[in-house]
Amino acid sequence: MKKSAIAIITTLSALVFAPASFADINDDLANICTIVKNDDKSELRKKLRQVQDDYRLRLGDYYTGISCGGSSLIRYSMENNSVETGTYMIKRMSKTDLTGAEKDGMELKQWAETNGHLNTEIGQELLSRIS
Repeated sequence: MKKSAIAIITTLSALVFAPASFADINDDLANICTIVKNDDKSELRKKLRQVQDDYRLRLGDYYTGISCGGSSLIRYSMENNSVETGTYMIKRMSKTDLTGAEKDGMELKQWAETNGHLNTEIGQELLSRIS
């Protein structure tokens, strides 16, 4: 009887505390746009490492699912002149991810050229990475 009571209490406490320990990836990535806008490379690095450790996902796996004011993360970094975070993300992503079409059908390079961001530090890092 005593063992079954302990087992029940252990199970109930695990159920009560489980939602806090198994946070949703959306919650973990909630402030990533602010981090990019503030050009906080250190905080971005921590955030990406946390998501990789918790969910075994790399930036390229969830990059297309994140939108900051209608823009992808790298586009958003270009728009806000967030050089540190923009170049860091470019270095962390594969060529395939960087050359693929985004939601509007344009590749990142095309968009940067059209919007005058190709000659910025982030644009130059993009060019050197995909070349």
